[in-house]
Amino acid sequence: MRHYYAYIDEAGDEGFGKLKTGDATGGQSMWLALGAIVVRAENNLRVIPWRDEILALFPGKKDLHWKNLKHDQKKVVCRSLADRKLGIALAMSHKITIPGGRYEALFKQPQHLYNYLVRWLLERLIVACELAAAPEPACLHLVFSRRGGTNYTVMRKYLTFLADGRDLIKAPRRTNWGVLDIDGIEVEDHSKKAGLQLADCVTSAFFQAVEPNRFDDTEPSYALTLAPRLIKGRTGTDGLTVVPNIVKARCRPSQADFIRECWRKSGQAPGS
Repeated sequence: MRHYYAYIDEAGDEGFGKLKTGDATGGQSMWLALGAIVVRAENNLRVIPWRDEILALFPGKKDLHWKNLKHDQKKVVCRSLADRKLGIALAMSHKITIPGGRYEALFKQPQHLYNYLVRWLLERLIVACELAAAPEPACLHLVFSRRGGTNYTVMRKYLTFLADGRDLIKAPRRTNWGVLDIDGIEVEDHSKKAGLQLADCVTSAFFQAVEPNRFDDTEPSYALTLAPRLIKGRTGTDGLTVVPNIVKARCRPSQADFIRECWRKSGQAPGS
C-alpha cells in the first residue's frame, strides 16, 4: 500500500451576507479557498527541512506565515515550493454565486460551505492518489490547520456519511472513500506543523490570484509559479476546482484566464 499525507488550510471566510466590493475595507471575502499540499510517505519527513530551508532565508521568523511575508519573500517561497516533490490541490468557491441560488439556505448554516469544499477537495485528492499508486492500493492521511468555529467531530461524521453513500448532494464522479483514513484525521495549530505552514502559503497564493484587494486588483504571479505542481487526476482540472464550474462561476475575464492557465500548466502525480 502506498501512503500519502495531505496538509490542508483555507483562505477567506464562509460568509456571503455582505461581500466586499473593490474599494471597500470591510465585508466578507468574495472567495473561499481550501488548499492542500500532498506528499508521498517517503517525503513526509522532508517537509520540515523544506520549511526550514525557506525560513533560513528570512532571519528572525519562527514560522512561515503568508500574511507576514513581503512581495519578494512570497516570490521566493513559491519558487522554492515549485521545486519540491509535492502536489497541490485547491477547491475555490466564488461566493457571489450563492445568494439567490438553490443552496443559499444550506450554505448559510455554519460550516456547511467549508465542509462542502472539503468534500470537493478530497474527492480529487483521493482519485489522484489512487491513480499514482496503481496497481497498489492507496491510503490518504489528512492534517487540517485548526480553524476557529469549525467542529472537526462534525466534519469526521460528515466524511463517514459520504463514505457510507448517504450524501444528499450526489457527486457526478465515483469516489473510493475507503482510501481516506477518516479515523486518523489530525487537527493542529498552524505553528506546530511545517506541512500546514506550506499549505498556508500555497492556499494564500491562489487566493490572492482571484480575490480582489482594496484597489480591486488581483495578484496571479505567485500561484502561476506553483501551477506546475497542481495534481493530475482524471481530468486536467482536478488540481484547481472552481465551485461552481468556470462557466457558472461568474469570474472576471482576468480570473478565468488565470484559472485556464493553471489548468494548462498542471499535471503532477501527488508528490512527484
